[in-house]
Amino acid sequence: MHISEGVLSLPVLVSGDVIVAAGTYLGIRRLEEKDIPEVAILSAGFFVASLIHIPVGPSSVHLILNGLVGILLGWISFPAILLALFLQAILFQFGGLTTLGVNTANMALPAVICWYLFRKGVRKEGIIFDIFSFMAGFSGVFFGAVFVALSLVSTGEIFLNISKAVIVAHLPVMVIEGFITLFILKFLKKAKPEILEIKGR
Repeated sequence: MHISEGVLSLPVLVSGDVIVAAGTYLGIRRLEEKDIPEVAILSAGFFVASLIHIPVGPSSVHLILNGLVGILLGWISFPAILLALFLQAILFQFGGLTTLGVNTANMALPAVICWYLFRKGVRKEGIIFDIFSFMAGFSGVFFGAVFVALSLVSTGEIFLNISKAVIVAHLPVMVIEGFITLFILKFLKKAKPEILEIKGR
């Protein structure tokens, strides 16, 4: 869901930059030295997941894992995702530097939303844990697709059909990421339960 350079209007680009500047500031303020290894691993996981493309019709989509990042990092998701997208733009020309703010906002805002919606549920046991973990992964992609669509539509109605296609194309990814997030959180809960301690306060 990278938006390429030369597509978005200036107001949309500036809005994305402002949101990311504020979110990154809040994230860095909450970042502690002991959290840096975990943040680095999750940023790398986000980076790699975006490189795995899944064919959907004539196009393709990719995993995102922003819901998982959000549950584990909260507001620290902003600097983690910003770094991953910056490296993708530099190394692989995914998106671009002028759209880095918007692309980061479209992925990091859903991560923070998932943190607020599902952080308490993933500390529960049984079916509550399963449902909230699945919904964190599902919702991360859902909100990401919606924000990408809104970014395009805000630039012009010419992108309306493309915006709808972005959401529809990512429906399978929403379900896949829901299960992936569930399995990862279930493993972490057994192997290293302290990692689920809620950050980003």
